[in-house]
Amino acid sequence: AALTPQTVLVSIMHSNNEVGTINPIAEIAAALKAARSVEGGQQQPRPILFHSDTSQSLGKVKVDAKALGVDYLTVTGHKLYAPKGIGALFSKRGSPPLQKLLFGLPHTEPRLGALRNRLQSALEARFPPTPPAAGGGDHDDGSPSSSGGVATMLVNGHPTERLPNTLSVSFKNVLAPEVLAKIEHRVLCSAGAACHSHDDARVSHVLKAMGLPLEYARGTLRLSVGKPTTEAEVDEAAALIADAVESLLSAEFAGK
Repeated sequence: AALTPQTVLVSIMHSNNEVGTINPIAEIAAALKAARSVEGGQQQPRPILFHSDTSQSLGKVKVDAKALGVDYLTVTGHKLYAPKGIGALFSKRGSPPLQKLLFGLPHTEPRLGALRNRLQSALEARFPPTPPAAGGGDHDDGSPSSSGGVATMLVNGHPTERLPNTLSVSFKNVLAPEVLAKIEHRVLCSAGAACHSHDDARVSHVLKAMGLPLEYARGTLRLSVGKPTTEAEVDEAAALIADAVESLLSAEFAGK
């Protein structure tokens, strides 16, 4: 339904920069290669070119342009500890050349995944995750994890097809900017994706599209680990975040 006879290019990120979910790029490429947009019984006369941005994925999970089946693939240097402003474009042999608009300047990383999992487990130990009830609403079920002064924590994104270094978590009935204010001098993270995180409680388009209830979405933190990150830093960050969330909930509960 998204393709029309006028469609000439499809561009989809390899992995989401906010919640870390890895998209099925190879399957999409195969579908585009086999399909033609049909309108009024007329097939599109030329194939649809496919581009994927792998900036978030490269160096963290396996990225094989040939296996993915893309025509174009882009990477960004600063995600790989290179200077900002450096990037690269892969163009499959035989693909139409692209005109420049701006002129300027291992397969997987198991250690990052272990650190991300350690951070997630530490937070889940403080806030046992309870999925929201279907159909929206308040989602309170009367359990200690969803009542009074303790928040329910949700982990956003696909449970397995995800980046090893990225963790998106949502705390119920708190505002992410207020959590950030309490930990800003100790933990560097953001309320959603860093590229559109501001000092307010707006909900990102990604979380909206996922259907995350507002009472969770407004308390979303996006965390990531890197090569210099240590286990001790992960443990400290988890404790500081949990303390901040519990402090905010206690203050809210006391004021009711």
